Amino acid sequence: MADLEGNADAKDYGLDRPQESRGFHVKGAGQLDFGMQHRLARIFDPADGRTVMLAFDHGYFQGPTRGLERVDLGIVPLAPYADALMGTRGIFRSVVPAASDNALVLRASGGPSILKDLSDERIAMDMTDAVRIDAAAVAVQVFIGGEHETQSVHNMTRLVDQGLACGMPVLGVTAVGRELTRDARYLGLATRIIAELGAQMVKTYFCEEDFEQVTAACPVPVIMAGGKKLPVLEALTMARRAIDQGASGVDMGRNIFQRQRPEAMIQAVRAVVHDGLSAQDAAAMYADLSGGTAD
Repeated sequence: MADLEGNADAKDYGLDRPQESRGFHVKGAGQLDFGMQHRLARIFDPADGRTVMLAFDHGYFQGPTRGLERVDLGIVPLAPYADALMGTRGIFRSVVPAASDNALVLRASGGPSILKDLSDERIAMDMTDAVRIDAAAVAVQVFIGGEHETQSVHNMTRLVDQGLACGMPVLGVTAVGRELTRDARYLGLATRIIAELGAQMVKTYFCEEDFEQVTAACPVPVIMAGGKKLPVLEALTMARRAIDQGASGVDMGRNIFQRQRPEAMIQAVRAVVHDGLSAQDAAAMYADLSGGTAD
């Protein structure tokens, strides 16, 4: 048995130093409970509060998208360069290695295919399954201005309630139909509604003017959606501008996995988000890593 004599005097209670109430590195998350913060810390790098999310959930409404015909070949090799993977439970369970240490953002809404009105979504899974999969967050599409706006908002608020009960963050994804303009006025409206109704993160598109107003008016992290495939420099410029104007990261899919050298592109995107590289330097990095590929 250890000698107890003098042991009490050796303890340091730090009576001269009050306990610090440290801030949390994710915007708007300082008052969330431990489990919620712990999951968010998997998504957003504690060093800079930013994330590189790789989206490949497109198949839930449009089938085998170009570049996603074989997720095991097109996406799994990219996982080491991403902070978070955004996909469906079917793909996570069937293809993504369980040994992967990426944060998993799980698509939780769905219903119609590209053959129908996409805004008519429902909650497509139970929150207990997100916990079972060990997701870091669930994602739900919100169609502000769409025909089924109220239904999609209700989908999100139900998930928010379920998420609060088990410490699971919700990512509200702004869905912009063809008839809606991707400007700061609309994106500001959509992102603020999503945040006000309880989502801990918002994913939205970049707009050329006043994007900083969108991010400033949103009390939770805004993650920039990559959208359609653009030329390399344009995609990296969009990412650079979004970060400079207050985005907490990017969630790119087609601008990465539809490249001739996706692994080179995701490294270039990561350099923009986490290392502060300019778009031009990141494009040069892509050219170097891809052996001069031009796409």
